[in-house]
Amino acid sequence: MLASRPARSSTVARDEMSMVNKKQRGPVSTLHIVLGDQLDHRSPAIKALDKKHDVVLMMEVAGEAVHVPSHKQRTVFFLAAMRHFARDLVKRGYRVRYVTLTDEENTQSIDGEVRRAVKELRPERMSVVRPGEWRLFALMDRWRKNLGIDVLMYEDAHFYVTPLQFSEWAEGRKVLRMETFYRKQRRELDILMNVGGQPEGGAWNYDKENRKRLRGSLAELPVRKVFTPDTVTCDVIDLVEARFPDAPGTTESFGWPVTRAQACTALRHFVRHGLPNFGPYQDAMRSGAPWVYHSLLSPALNLKLLDPRECVQAAVEAYDQGRAPLNSVEGFVRQIIGWREFIRGIYWRQGPDYESGNGLQENGCLPSMYWSGETSMRCMQQSLEQVLEHGYGHHIQRLMVTGNFALIAGVKPAEIRDWYLAMYVDAVDWVTTPNTVGMVMHADGGVVGSKPYAASGGYIKRMSDYCSGCTYDPGVRAGAKACPFTVFYWDFLLRHRKRFESNPRMGLALSNLKRLSPVERRALSVRADEIRSELGITVT
Repeated sequence: MLASRPARSSTVARDEMSMVNKKQRGPVSTLHIVLGDQLDHRSPAIKALDKKHDVVLMMEVAGEAVHVPSHKQRTVFFLAAMRHFARDLVKRGYRVRYVTLTDEENTQSIDGEVRRAVKELRPERMSVVRPGEWRLFALMDRWRKNLGIDVLMYEDAHFYVTPLQFSEWAEGRKVLRMETFYRKQRRELDILMNVGGQPEGGAWNYDKENRKRLRGSLAELPVRKVFTPDTVTCDVIDLVEARFPDAPGTTESFGWPVTRAQACTALRHFVRHGLPNFGPYQDAMRSGAPWVYHSLLSPALNLKLLDPRECVQAAVEAYDQGRAPLNSVEGFVRQIIGWREFIRGIYWRQGPDYESGNGLQENGCLPSMYWSGETSMRCMQQSLEQVLEHGYGHHIQRLMVTGNFALIAGVKPAEIRDWYLAMYVDAVDWVTTPNTVGMVMHADGGVVGSKPYAASGGYIKRMSDYCSGCTYDPGVRAGAKACPFTVFYWDFLLRHRKRFESNPRMGLALSNLKRLSPVERRALSVRADEIRSELGITVT
């Protein structure tokens, strides 16, 4: 539990935001839009503003909180970080127009608030930074056409690679693979490289050293750095509870960094306490251990409270000074300069229709347990309850538990995509869409991954303690004790065997499938359908 919250009144909060808005009075040359995931103090777009004549517009709108049924902590995180950012801009001398969720004139949509600001402030021009989703990119294009003023769009300097640069790299390649892109990044950025263009330590990655199962006492794990909500954040918590009482999740455990200073503290905490053991145990899962050695920095990174360059620099310095081993540092660096940049590049290259991909033609609805956490499968119960409580799960829980289950059970990709966007504190569309449509659901025809990440209950048993004491046995595929993961895995292979026959990476799995007798195959299909019916996975 967190420390008790400081006393807070909504009147004080309104007065504070009114003081922010007083700073934007007077003629306006440029109206600059700052979205909730663009809280970058070092943004070239903000640095280009004239503090006397330009205005920053920030908006809290209900439309963004119900676009998908957003987890309460996700909404709190965005709004609290936005309010702190706006206050800091004012302290630095910028004029800010900040629209609160409870503003009586709030149209509750980004489009409505931009149009209202343009009408009332009459700016000569607008400026924006490339947003994190196609939906808002299209909206900004409409502003260019319909508002009667110039709209300047800056590229997002937060990232290493622009969408154009990624497309230039991808052009002409038959397949796009993260490993190839990552090696290019390492060379060009000169990160963990030796003289002669060779990787530090002689290998490009150390995945083989990073698949250990977590053993020992939970007391050996680092304690999560919790940031007790201040009065601003407490007011946002109260607001979210009052305005969105039926939203999923809880705010009770909220402790995410919502300011630049807190994000920097979180980075230092991870480098000191988590990074040394991050590598070996990055794929490990353990009951009652939601954080393990993970950085928990993705929320701050995705809202731009942290810059990826400073995260990479801090990790490399820890290696150079002997405070963290190479396999841990390389694994962390790869996630940032490799996977994170690769996924964003895929998102912009594939276009707005990418989100509707359904290459495997799966159309089952998402089981209700994803929203309630109520299930007799211990691995799912542990992973889902953690998401409901904290709005968080590390990458293996997302890929190989909640994601793997949706894949092999035959859930429609759009439904699990929306769930990921709704339920994780760090979720923004450029992250969740390619990770879900491409990697989790293999619904993009192999653009992101060369094979589906489908696995039986045996993988979960190998990487966690979830199977201990569970109702089901991961080694059994028939009868009441059969693990649904195992049943669905074999059923998945049966349903898609013709599709994957030409995929060399699926050869071993399909050869094992051939060993099953016709009777066993039929029994698996029947049992899979029974489990779908029990879980309410109806085909739409």
